[in-house]
Amino acid sequence: MSAIQLILVFLVSCISGMGSILDEWQTHRPLIACTLIGLVLGDITTGIIIGGTLEMIALGWMNIGAAVAPDAALASIISTILVITGGQDISVGISLAIPLAALGQVLTILVRTITVAFQHMADKAGENGNLRSLDWIHVSALVLQAMRIAIPAVIVAVTVGTSTVESLLNAIPDVIVQGLNVAGGFIVVVGYAMVINMMQARYLMPFFFLGFVVAAFTQFNLVALGVLGLVAAIVYIQLSPKYTVKAAIEEYGGGLSRRSGSADDDLDDDLDD
Repeated sequence: MSAIQLILVFLVSCISGMGSILDEWQTHRPLIACTLIGLVLGDITTGIIIGGTLEMIALGWMNIGAAVAPDAALASIISTILVITGGQDISVGISLAIPLAALGQVLTILVRTITVAFQHMADKAGENGNLRSLDWIHVSALVLQAMRIAIPAVIVAVTVGTSTVESLLNAIPDVIVQGLNVAGGFIVVVGYAMVINMMQARYLMPFFFLGFVVAAFTQFNLVALGVLGLVAAIVYIQLSPKYTVKAAIEEYGGGLSRRSGSADDDLDDDLDD
């Protein structure tokens, strides 16, 4: 890996680490992080494949209250580096993403614990009216979140091409590699099932099973399946009473209220006369 690639990996890792806290540009999502790393390492196709697969796994990963979700950013970046630079199979990289996400979760909790001190410093700066110090405190806390991803990513990027790391990766028995391949397929299904379980939209289940039937018994590609899903969603919204009744009430109810209002005005005019 060249020095420019290493610098770019560092920058992408920083952006992903900050994005996992800001949640504004979604740069920590696997599809974005893996694609950017693949672009930096010269294999964007592999990056998109890994990112798309990990995105299905990480759909149900979200921070709810005090519960910290597994870290998708660290898992995405390091898995992509291991696959592209380390020459590992994509399924192995996807399977390794789960323990990497758990490690990133521990690092997230550690960094958030450290930033408690920054919050106290920010409170004092706010009481004193020192806005410049307040800005620097917020930026410093954000830099810690960036380093949480960037430092492990750079370490892996530097060491993945060495003979020591190569020998460790090649020393993995075939039984474990095959088990990781099988586990990688199950993990995607479990991640998607978590999303369905959280949605609890039973009235959409017919479309869910219809999608499986269409995908299994036809030769449609993902673009065609996406178009069919979009058309089905549009038709459902147009025909569902959940949406049409509300629109009808707003349309006709407004007209009735306007007509009744004009009639009341005419009655008031007659009474005044």
